[in-house]
Amino acid sequence: MINVVLYEPEIPGNTGNIMRTCAGTNTKLHLIKPLGFSLEDKYIKRSAVNYIEYCDYTVYENFEEFKEKNKGTYYYLTRYGKKDHTSFDYSDINEDIYLIFGKESTGIPKEILRDNLDYCMRIPMNDNIRALNLSNSVAIMVYEVLRQRNFKDLLSYDPFKGKDYIENS
Repeated sequence: MINVVLYEPEIPGNTGNIMRTCAGTNTKLHLIKPLGFSLEDKYIKRSAVNYIEYCDYTVYENFEEFKEKNKGTYYYLTRYGKKDHTSFDYSDINEDIYLIFGKESTGIPKEILRDNLDYCMRIPMNDNIRALNLSNSVAIMVYEVLRQRNFKDLLSYDPFKGKDYIENS
């Protein structure tokens, strides 16, 4: 299973967008408190549109509780990572992987990163910015994992209009 972990997310719009991505990709979302917003907040629902009900998510009191309840391979996305995000092999569909993202203002705490340097990665970019937007980074990572897993269980056509919509309209 593919899992996205948000460590203390602060911006409701980012989390709402990530919930929508998770709903559309069969990805489980894990939210580690404190959250910078209420999950009942109208901004979450607005960003996730009407898909929030399809997002499988769990909220944890802290990182320790998350680790106790979730076993698998943890990957840490950080601007300090020295490996590209594409340098890892995510292709084993039997492996539970956790893509861990830090809060928007400060990222993942250095104490956590230091203990996991071999699994710290970075999405390459130039030196004009410090980091990409959180929801964009999540989408990039989820789709890289899905690409390596041949988009297992995802559709390559529009299920609402059908495979031959353009040809038949």
